Order: sequence, then structure tokens, then C-alpha cells
Amino acid sequence: MDTSENYLASGSSEGRYRLLVEAIADYAIYLLDTDGTVVNWNLGAQRFKGYTAEEIVGQNFAKFYSEEERANGAPARNLARAATEGRFEEEGWRVRKDGTRFWASVVIDRIVEPEGKLVGFAKITRDLTERRARDEALRLSEEQFRLLVEGVTDYALYMLDTDGKVVSWNTGAERIKGYTEAEILGQHFSIFYAKEERHGGEPQRNLDIARTAGSVEREGWRVRKDGSTFYAHIVIDALYNEQKELIGFAKVTRDITRQRETQSQLEQAREALFQAQKMEAIGQLTGGVAHDFNNLLMAILGSLEIVQRRINVDPQISPFLDNAVQGAQRGAALTQRMLAFARRQELTIGPVDVPDTVRGMHDILEQSLGPSIFVATNFSPALPKAKTDQAQLESALLNLALNARDAMPGGGQIAIAAERRSAPPSGTPKPGDYVVLSVTDAGEGMDEATLSRATEPFFTTKGVGKGTGLGLSMVHGLAEQSGGAFMLTSALGKGTTAELWLPLAADQGVAAQAVANDRSAGAGERKRVLVVDDDFLVLLNTVTMAEELGHQVFEASSGTEALSILEQEGIDLLITDYSMPKMSGGQLAMQASERWPDLKILVATGYAEMPEEHKGRFERLGKPFSAAELEAAIERAN
Repeated sequence: MDTSENYLASGSSEGRYRLLVEAIADYAIYLLDTDGTVVNWNLGAQRFKGYTAEEIVGQNFAKFYSEEERANGAPARNLARAATEGRFEEEGWRVRKDGTRFWASVVIDRIVEPEGKLVGFAKITRDLTERRARDEALRLSEEQFRLLVEGVTDYALYMLDTDGKVVSWNTGAERIKGYTEAEILGQHFSIFYAKEERHGGEPQRNLDIARTAGSVEREGWRVRKDGSTFYAHIVIDALYNEQKELIGFAKVTRDITRQRETQSQLEQAREALFQAQKMEAIGQLTGGVAHDFNNLLMAILGSLEIVQRRINVDPQISPFLDNAVQGAQRGAALTQRMLAFARRQELTIGPVDVPDTVRGMHDILEQSLGPSIFVATNFSPALPKAKTDQAQLESALLNLALNARDAMPGGGQIAIAAERRSAPPSGTPKPGDYVVLSVTDAGEGMDEATLSRATEPFFTTKGVGKGTGLGLSMVHGLAEQSGGAFMLTSALGKGTTAELWLPLAADQGVAAQAVANDRSAGAGERKRVLVVDDDFLVLLNTVTMAEELGHQVFEASSGTEALSILEQEGIDLLITDYSMPKMSGGQLAMQASERWPDLKILVATGYAEMPEEHKGRFERLGKPFSAAELEAAIERAN
């Protein structure tokens, strides 16, 4: 070892200094000899670079450079600069033992003896990877913000100094006000005000308010470079540095010359939100009430039906029982409409007799439309059935009738007609034969602009709170889902005609005969039936109906109790309510079908709230149901 190596190896005689350097963990501090060989190593160097002192002492410091830098001589060049200039400093990528890279701040200081002889170098390295990432993120953020401000064309975004002179300018400002950046920088922002406002001191007044309150917001006429005016919305914010000293103002200007149109759109959006919230609230309330009411009607209708079968016909009693049954059936029909409105009813597309449907709605139409409206009907003879959902069709017809009534505030006639028509080869709907249900009024009519938007969701010409704006869009949706179309024709002062084109239903004769054959094949077969319902009133009626159909019936009021009975008894058919606490009917049906694959299952529900995995696996029994409907469902489950 030569003299310089002895000098480096001996180091400082002060032990405390050595302990200090070796204990520093945030900096890699170590010595190199004149050739760049590592002479000593501290804790920070080990933490940054991954080498222990035993691994690295005696190795050349070029190991910390990338292959490219070693190839172009960077390590030796850096030492040469430190030897010549006394110090070398840079930031760059360095390589750890495991091959990963980190961004480093590197300082190399030359070490010389008192007589001036170079004996080595002191090297200090700090890992700045995180700081570099933060700096880069800040730089990118600032660049993105600059590009954002410069790229905005709908807003004039610029800064003023404390006196109100323009010091920055964006593309939006040039577009709105007409000045280029070169033309406007250094000019006082009062140039954008009308002469009267400048003389009245409005520009300075706005700056004073912003200086005092921190911000000022105004709307008013402003002047472009060419002398034309525009109606502007402006905001001026005071800007302060970290010492809370005012350094200028940020000014944002937007051209809102068409403010009325913009405000109108905003009001429409607010009204649409109001209608959506109202519909959501009503839907939730309606669905919940209708579901609970279904269970009550199930108990009432079932009990009345059982009583009718168990007593002899008595002219003093039977008419009142019939009247009660009819009233309960009307209530059941009402709940179906409520559930359809709340989107909780299972929609069933099938053959619908349109004239019979309209006649069946006579009472509700008469009550809803009021005494000033007369309804005239006209149906083609031998009209085929249409393919649609009857409950939704009733809801659609009621919507159309109410719209027709509202179009005739002084009263008048609404004509409801149905006929068979063929669609043309091109256009909407697609070619084919249809049942066309039409509702015509002699009311105010609509202009072309209103007519073009009539079926848009939430569009309404009625006052706030007087219409949902969803009626015609729901009718349109029903027509589309049924495979048909919805058409409106109208003119101001000539009334409106709404036409619901519904495809013809398939021939029901063969299907009806097949169902009849299936039912006759399964009729009379006595089964062991388990009925499950948490509502005692519904449970009692369902059990009684099943017993009167000749089946041996077991009953349970919960899913857990039902599983226990299934384990003990040989059950052929499980009839379960869907909406039950703890274990729902769907969960019970899933467990039962897995454990007893041959078990037939009926799920009773007033609406289709079962998850997708339950749909199609089990036969559905709609609530409320009669003994005949229960019998048909049992036969379908065979």
C-alpha cells in the first residue's frame, strides 16, 4: 500500500467523527482512492446501493454507473473534473446491487495532502428518486395547467397586476374580446368596459371590492376590440403570495349573450331532476304499498272464494259475496297497475284483446278524465289479439287519455279506436300486420318543435308538478318492447292523434289445446304439498285451497321450518312466498332444489324481485291468486 493509501486508510484519528459518518443513513458517504476504488463505506451507502462494506470496499465506484455511462467513460471523466476543479457535482441515474436504478445527487470532492498531493476523493450521494418524482409531477401539473388555460376557448382567463393592467392572456380571451396577446399586454383592463362605466369608475370599483372581499362577481355588457358588445359573466379574484401580499388579480370572463337560452336549459334540467326524484319516490312508495296490499287482497279473495264454495247459494247472502269478490278483484287489478308503474311487476308479453282491455278500463277512465270529457270508442269487428303486456297497455292507454284531457281544458271528446293495419314496406314499424290502438283529441295540438320532442324523457309542456314528462316515453318504450311502434301526429289548433302499433299475437289455438291437454293429463293427481308463507292470513288460505284441490298439505311459516319438514316428509311440491325475512323464498327454493332435485317448486310473488339466478328455474305464481290459478300453476309445475 503506497503513502496515499496509508493516508486514506488511516483516516481521521477522531473516533467520534468516524462514528458520525458511519451512522448517517440518509447519505452515502465514502472515500475513493485516486483510481476510484472504494476505500470505506457507511450505513447510508449500504442502504442506497445495497452493497455491504465487505462486498464493495476494494471495488471501483464505476459499478454504480449504467453500462452506457461506463462505456463512454463517465466515471473516469467525473473523477478527472473533480481532481482538476476541486469538486464535481451532478444529478443522474445510478445502479444498485440488484440492478434497479435510483436518481442520485452526487458530489465528488478531491482530497489533497497539505503539500498539495492528490490522495483521493470524498463522495457523497443522496437518493432523490422521490423528490425527482414529485418535481416531475409538479412540472407536468404546471405544464398541463398552462396548456389548459391557454387551450380554453370558451372562457377568457387572464391576470392583472395590482393596478389592473393585463399581464397574461389566453386563447379564450383573444376569441371573446378580439385582442391578440401582443396588442393587450400592458393595457388597463378598463378598455373592456363601456365608456359610461369607465367614467363612472366601475373598473376600479370592482378591483377595490376584490381587494377587500377577496372576490367579486358581475354580469354586464362588455366591449370587444371591434366595438361590438357582448353580455358577460365575470369573476375577479385577488391573488396573494405566501406573505399575504397582494400580487394581482385573476379574471375570468364568459360570453353569456345567449343567457336566456342557457338559463332556460338550466331550468329544464332542474325540472327534469325534480320529476326524476318525484318518480323515484312515488315508485318506491307505490311498489311497497302495492306489495303489502297484495298480501291483504290474497287473504280477502282467498277467504271469499272458500266461503262461496262452502255455502249454498242464498239470495240473501250470495250477491253480497259476489260484490265483495268483484271489489277485491278491482283492488287486485289496481295493485297490478301500481306495480307496473313502480317497475316491480313481472312483465308478461302475451295475447291481449285490445277492445276488451279498453272496455274493462271504462270506470277508471271515467273517474280519471272527469265529467267534462266524453269518451267515444270504435273497434273493428273480429279484431285479432295483439302481442303486448296487458298491464302496461292499460297504463299506456290511461297516460294517453290523460294527455288528451289536458289538451282540452274546456272539455270535449276523446276518441279511442282500434283496427288492423299493415305497415308499409319501409319505415317504422317494420313490415307486417298490426293492431293499431289510437287516442285522438280535438285539443290545442302541438307545433313541430314540440312534437319532435314529445317522447323525450322528462319533456313536458305542463307546469312544474303537473306532469312527469315520462308518460309518452313509457308508451314509446312499451311499443318498442312489444315489437311495434308509437306514432304521434299533431298540428296547432287541430288536435293530436297518438297511435300504438302492436304486432299480432301468434295463433293461440294450438297452444291453448296443448295447455288443456297438459292440464287434463295432470288433473286429479294427489300430491304431498308444502306451503310456506310468513303471513298467517295468506298461509291459511293457500293451505285451504290446496287441500280443497285434493292434495295432502303441510305448512311452514319460515324457510328454516320448511327445510326441516322437507327432510322428514316426502314432499312432491313446494309452494313458497318469495318475500320472507331471514331466508327468502328464492333462497329456500335454491337450497331445496339442490338437495331434492326432483322436487317441484312454485314461487309466489306479486312482482319480479327475484335475482336473475332464480328466474326461469322455478315456476312463478302471481299474487293474489285464486284456487283455479293455483290449480293451473300446480299443473304447470308437473
